[in-house]
Amino acid sequence: MTAAPTIGVLALQGDVREHIRALEAAGARAVPVRRKAELDAVDGLVIPGGESTTIWKLAVAFDLFEPLRLRIKDGMPAYGSCAGMIMLADRIEGGIEGQQTFGGIDMLVRRNAFGRQVDSFETDLEFAGRGTIRAVFIRAPWVESVGPDVEVLGRVGPEDRIVAVRQGSLLATSFHPELTGDARVHSYFVEMVREH
Repeated sequence: MTAAPTIGVLALQGDVREHIRALEAAGARAVPVRRKAELDAVDGLVIPGGESTTIWKLAVAFDLFEPLRLRIKDGMPAYGSCAGMIMLADRIEGGIEGQQTFGGIDMLVRRNAFGRQVDSFETDLEFAGRGTIRAVFIRAPWVESVGPDVEVLGRVGPEDRIVAVRQGSLLATSFHPELTGDARVHSYFVEMVREH
C-alpha cells in the first residue's frame, strides 16, 4: 500500500478526535466509525479508551460488535489503547458478568489494574523499536499473561508490568499515546496497516 491508508477510529466513546489527529500526523487518512458501512471502508481501526463495558454495550447497540469482531478475526489491523486493549484481549479479569470482547490477542488483561482515576500517572517507558516515549495511564489495565505468539513491546514499574503488546496485525497499549503529542505509536500502527 503506497497511498495513505484509511484508518477508522471507533467513535462510540473515548478520545476520538485526539486519535484522529495523531493518525493524521502519522500519515494516515483518519475517519470516525460508528456504522458497519464505515467499518467496511477502512484499512485498519483504532479502538480508543473509555470504559470497556460501555464500548461493548454500545458496539452491540450500534450493530457493530459482531461485524467488528469478524473483521478482526479475518485479519484487519486494529490498535486498542486502554479500554481498547481490554476489547482486543481474548481473556479479561475483573470484567462484569457476561462481558464480551472483540478478542484477537492471546492475553489475559486485568481491568483497572493500576487503580482508580486518582491513581492515574505519567511515566517514560521504552517502546520496542521506538525509543523512550511518554505514557499516560488513566484507570489503566495491564497484561497479566500472554500466549507464545504475542510480542511484548513495553513494560512499566518495579513489577515490570506488561503495558504494550502486538500479535500479528493487532496492537494494544495500556496507556494513551494520543494525549502526548508524540505520534510514534500511531506511526508504528500506520506502518502495520501499510504492511498488511
